[in-house]
Amino acid sequence: MDNETPELAEVTPYDVAHFQTYAVLLMSEAMGLDWRKVARAILNIDAERQPERARRAWTSHLARARWLATSGCGQLQSDRLQ
Repeated sequence: MDNETPELAEVTPYDVAHFQTYAVLLMSEAMGLDWRKVARAILNIDAERQPERARRAWTSHLARARWLATSGCGQLQSDRLQ
């Protein structure tokens, strides 16, 4: 798991490989779960030992998940139709 996700305006191989991670992050946010617990369980980063890395990775992956859920999924659908 990278500390940060790609910041491209297109779906990347990293996104495809981590699609389930993104889905779980979105569900965890909707459930109001503590980001530190999510970072440990989903991103495999201990927020107690590496708080800055854990927060950066969680923030980056959640932002990418939100982007995929809005803009990125349209690209996935378009790619499948071609």
